[in-house]
Amino acid sequence: MSRISVRGFAVASATAVTAVGSVVGVASGSVAQNNNDAEATAADTTLLADIPAGQQAQVQSASLTQQADAQAIAADASAKKDAEAAARKAAAETAVAKKAAAEQAAKEAKERAQAKTAASRDSARDSSSFPVQSSYTVAQIQAMARQLVAADQFQCFSNIVDHESSWNYQATNASSGAYGLFQALPAGKYASAGADWRTNPATQIKWGLNYMNDRYHSPCQAWSFWQANHWY
Repeated sequence: MSRISVRGFAVASATAVTAVGSVVGVASGSVAQNNNDAEATAADTTLLADIPAGQQAQVQSASLTQQADAQAIAADASAKKDAEAAARKAAAETAVAKKAAAEQAAKEAKERAQAKTAASRDSARDSSSFPVQSSYTVAQIQAMARQLVAADQFQCFSNIVDHESSWNYQATNASSGAYGLFQALPAGKYASAGADWRTNPATQIKWGLNYMNDRYHSPCQAWSFWQANHWY
């Protein structure tokens, strides 16, 4: 049997105390200063093999308990460290998400402001500002639209008109009755922008722009919806 040095465990048995002496601790790691110190250290040290067999299991059990306690403390420290790392990661992800949401909100606010500016300009300039003609070319209709629609919204506006009517202000859907540049259904919706909606593309443009601004906040947001759904 290995002779293992044991310190710090009290021996309950009176017989063991009489035979072996008190177990008071693990042998000191300090260098002995003199012979008396060395003798005291030797007397203070009890070897496992010197402890009666009946007491050895108690000593070993106490040693294992100490080891288990030390392992539990180490495990707690590791778990705490992992929890702190997870918390830092979650906080960083939350900060990124909040930043993205703030940027999106700022973008939408800017688009709404631009739409309001465009709407204000529309109020100052209506369809009656354009000379009435018996017919209009696509280029003329597009020129009207450029004067009514904000520059940064025009391409989106144009994309919708391209898909709905190819800039034909008299385009009519034979089956549904949808009419004009924006294929309004019923066609009479255009009347809210002017009584000459059947013959004046500027009136239709004004109606279409107001519709996009009111429903989607801007032509570009209306175009995004159209791309996803193929209607608006």
